[in-house]
Amino acid sequence: MTSFRISPAVAGAFPGTLIALVTATGLRGHEPWPATTAALEDLERRLAGGSWRPADESDPRIGSWHTAYRSFGTNPRRVRPSVDALGRRMAKKGSLPRINPAVDSYNAVSVRHGLPAGAFDLDRVTGDVDIRYADGTEEFTPLGEPGTVENPRPGEVVYADTAGVLTRHWNHRDAHRTRVTEDSARVAFVLETLDASRDADLLEAAARELRDLLAPHTDHTAVHRLGPQQPWATV
Repeated sequence: MTSFRISPAVAGAFPGTLIALVTATGLRGHEPWPATTAALEDLERRLAGGSWRPADESDPRIGSWHTAYRSFGTNPRRVRPSVDALGRRMAKKGSLPRINPAVDSYNAVSVRHGLPAGAFDLDRVTGDVDIRYADGTEEFTPLGEPGTVENPRPGEVVYADTAGVLTRHWNHRDAHRTRVTEDSARVAFVLETLDASRDADLLEAAARELRDLLAPHTDHTAVHRLGPQQPWATV
């Protein structure tokens, strides 16, 4: 079992935070996921037809993350929140990247709803996971760069387990160690907002949509919630 916790300092600084943890066990990443393929193609078709565009920084869902990034010293136009970077990429290229079915699923849900999303292979997580301020001594190896080691700046919000940092700049980039692959069997997917009063229903809809994409390809799914009123969950 792995516990996810929001530190009191982060909860106090961002009191509107609400996080949905969608967990999947017995995940089968090597089989076809037709619903995920259809979800990606539907977004791309709607973008091409002009009936929909990804949220950008003028949207309050993205703007709130820009404000948060600035509060801990990160320039969000140089180091963008994940959903902002993904939406910009899609708007420019007209398509979303195809990584693997599980990652493609949360990318589709993220850009559709304008909410940051990520995932951790729980079999590669060491101990519990804390959403906290970095102290500057931790190490982070970026996704896709196994030979690189970075040190988050003191005061930067990170996800971290007992072995190191799992995300930088809250949700800008995930770690290589806990990346989700076709072989990942036990995964925690994360969907986030900084404004629960505005986005609680949107977050619930996104969590349901992600769970529906995962369910045919896993033995069990569940949804847990984290926020200042409930700062921990065990998955």
